[in-house]
Amino acid sequence: MNPLKIVLTIKIIFTAIFWALPLLFFPKHAARLLGIPVPQPLLFAHLLGAAFLALLAGYIFGLLELNHGEDVSNTVWVGIISNGLAFLILLIFAGQWKRWGTRAEIYMWSSTTMTLLITLGLIGFGVVYN
Repeated sequence: MNPLKIVLTIKIIFTAIFWALPLLFFPKHAARLLGIPVPQPLLFAHLLGAAFLALLAGYIFGLLELNHGEDVSNTVWVGIISNGLAFLILLIFAGQWKRWGTRAEIYMWSSTTMTLLITLGLIGFGVVYN
């Protein structure tokens, strides 16, 4: 399988399960389950979930285009920008997670690691080797 297809597939799965769906449909429950402060107002968590769902749609369309041999450079750059900035923001605020508990720290460090790996994967397989 094409390495870029693997990166996009991982991005799609991770975005859906860990970010988009929890924030869109049950942000209060997900926050409590992880030991993360419940976002206030809750409206912003739902809006963020909707934005992640829109990005998810873009990644799915990009993967479909890649499967048909089409150019996916726009999808790759959107992914690099969104994941790269998410990584930097998560890293900047990493010190705040210590107060949230072990589950929250694991979730946040996992998110930080995934955004970095996805960014590097998109740069490596979507820009450099393409």
